[in-house]
Amino acid sequence: MKSPKPIITTPGFDIYKADAASEMLLPYIGSLRAGFPSPADDFTGERIDLNRLCINHPEATYFARAKGSSMNRDFNEDDLLVIDSSLEYKNNYIAMIFIDGDFTSKRIRKIRNKCYLESSNSEFPPIEITEESKNLIFGIITWSFRKHL
Repeated sequence: MKSPKPIITTPGFDIYKADAASEMLLPYIGSLRAGFPSPADDFTGERIDLNRLCINHPEATYFARAKGSSMNRDFNEDDLLVIDSSLEYKNNYIAMIFIDGDFTSKRIRKIRNKCYLESSNSEFPPIEITEESKNLIFGIITWSFRKHL
């Protein structure tokens, strides 16, 4: 399968527009349990469509491929992120922001009636969310996918 081309490429992320029109039903084996469950329990015959699961607002949904170290506790290099630009920010959400000509991700922190954009990497200082800086928020990261092989 050919990889899609990003609509935006920055040092922090490659950003893609979501295509929720396609459907791909994949086998769903249920929850994974520790111990020795019956192998027959895992194959329920259910199917799952990742577009329906991950995309609630198709016109406002984007994918991004993570690059860099700003969110090293939350995301790894090459993780695939799902971003919904229609959601309002709330405490502990992770936001995709646009600052200094680049996209980056920051966690929303509410401290004493103020909200901050905070990096997992302590080398980056928090940014207070004001009327002006809330326009920096491109969207909320709702899902992340990590490749293990």
